[in-house]
Amino acid sequence: MERIIGVDPGSRITGYGVIDADRGSLHFVACGVVKTTPKYSFSHRLNEIFDGINEVIQVHDPVIAAIEDVFLATNPRSALKLGHARGAAVVAAMQNGLAVHDYSPRVVKKAVAGYGQAEKSQVQHMVKVLLGLSGSPSSDAADALAVAICHANQFPA
Repeated sequence: MERIIGVDPGSRITGYGVIDADRGSLHFVACGVVKTTPKYSFSHRLNEIFDGINEVIQVHDPVIAAIEDVFLATNPRSALKLGHARGAAVVAAMQNGLAVHDYSPRVVKKAVAGYGQAEKSQVQHMVKVLLGLSGSPSSDAADALAVAICHANQFPA
């Protein structure tokens, strides 16, 4: 069995999802979001992301981190902020000794919904179905779970 943390980075909200993968079987462990404080400086919010992901790793003890890669945004400033948030999550994983795997949004959507241009609602629904959840997680948490599922499909335990 392999415990995987998936991360959907964002400068305001970073989603996380933890699953166990065992011989093609997927089991939900936890999911949620790390919300940053808007009144704080951007540097402080990056530290909040680092601390939040670090805490999730400490509590759930995954062995692998799967993190969504930066997509090409029309606004370079937004892409840069997203890259910084992603970096904070990567450093949290690396500081805890986790191997980090990167997946593009298109690859994640294709792995979970079967279509690289799937809408957020489709990803949420498929995450709910694939993990046998009674309700749908928030879109950010569902995206993070989808990243973890994507990794489990790429490298079956």
